[in-house]
Amino acid sequence: MNAHHFLTGLLWLVTALATGAAEDTLQPWTENPFYWSYRGAPVALLGASDDDNLFQWPEEELLAQLDRLAAAGGNVIRNTMSDRLDKGFEVYPYLRREDGKYDLNAWNEEYWTRFERLLRETAARDIFVQIEVWDRFDYTDSGNSGRWKRHPYNPGNNINYTYQESGFSEHYPEHPGANKQPFFFTTPRQRNNTVVLPYQQRFVEKMLEHTLKYGHLLYCMDNETNGEEEWGRYWAGFIKERAAKAGKAVYVTEMWDDWDLASPMHKRTFDHPEWYDFVDVSQNTHVKGRENWDRLLQVREYLNAAPRPMNTTKIYGADGNKFGDTAQDGIERFWRHLLAGAASVRFHRPDAGLGLSDKATASIQAARKLMSKLPLWTLTPSEALLSECEPNEAYAAASPGHAYAVYFPAGGGRVTLNTPGVKGRFILFWVDVDSGEWGPEQQVESEDTMEMVTPGNGNWAVVMTTRQ
Repeated sequence: MNAHHFLTGLLWLVTALATGAAEDTLQPWTENPFYWSYRGAPVALLGASDDDNLFQWPEEELLAQLDRLAAAGGNVIRNTMSDRLDKGFEVYPYLRREDGKYDLNAWNEEYWTRFERLLRETAARDIFVQIEVWDRFDYTDSGNSGRWKRHPYNPGNNINYTYQESGFSEHYPEHPGANKQPFFFTTPRQRNNTVVLPYQQRFVEKMLEHTLKYGHLLYCMDNETNGEEEWGRYWAGFIKERAAKAGKAVYVTEMWDDWDLASPMHKRTFDHPEWYDFVDVSQNTHVKGRENWDRLLQVREYLNAAPRPMNTTKIYGADGNKFGDTAQDGIERFWRHLLAGAASVRFHRPDAGLGLSDKATASIQAARKLMSKLPLWTLTPSEALLSECEPNEAYAAASPGHAYAVYFPAGGGRVTLNTPGVKGRFILFWVDVDSGEWGPEQQVESEDTMEMVTPGNGNWAVVMTTRQ
């Protein structure tokens, strides 16, 4: 870490301590840093939404989406600062002149009015927002999207710099994973592009003018990047430094592209709590079955030395999507991540995920019912809790001797819950995950082990506790 980066991190830390990282700021919970807290109390972030950049939506549709989420018990959305113009109603952040060219020194106030509306309306509903500052898919022409061809940062579309001055090309037809786009190499320790970087900085500063007024926000530097490590680090430091100067504490991460959480790419966040205050494990939800669970538990174990929230801002899985997933995959991944200790779980937008569908809202409602009996932050996931269990038959977490939670994927389940040394009467509260409604209650006696059988063949969750 160089001296500038060290001082930036120190400035942020001093500010956070001085402000107490104010209670009305979403922040890691001091008693269990795997989870978030807000206004002095731990909070689990459960969510879903039908788009990744809801701030671009027309007001009526946006408010309806937020109200539907809140009514289901949801409290988190994802918001990319994206401007792809794919749907006809999106706008760019920059002013377009009468000659059709953009001026990167002048704002399109409609873009920022929409963004402010999202921040205001989510704050009013206690809905948290994970912001993604940059999205590589906005600056590409891959798949004949034409996004770069029409983007204000393309020199052919603005009055501020030329292709030669910026180092940009007219077209970028490759998938952004090829890392051919110089837009993501501008920072001082990369190519030090002093022509383009000031406009990028100005954009982020404008975003912060709006966001630093609020405490219900988190910051992710990129959407599923596989770019250079220094890019994300630069913007994490930039945001923290600007926030510290404003007397605010902010919490940041990076989202890497690799589906394998054991990849060295993910160590760029896992190994650097001085840079990244939480980790995003969304790409794990491309993985199916028990491997999806095992990989997340491995991350949790890896982070034990410096616990931080694990956010899953994208739960993939929907019938007929391009990844070959099903809706059942999405439901299972939501519940596995929930019981494995993820601090935030959100169904991804259609058709990659279930969005704010009936199936998604039922899972959120069911999760809230489960948590009304047993807060997730009191539990630890463990393979040893279950025996006589098929590879994808059930998943469990517990406060051993006191309370247990088990999720059963669809198909019916019959497993043995191991409760060694625990004797006494427990109550089982079943929750129908597919409807979001309570199922039956049972009273049982525990004598080292107990057999659990689902009430039906769908998705079920159960809490076993001594408390009513």
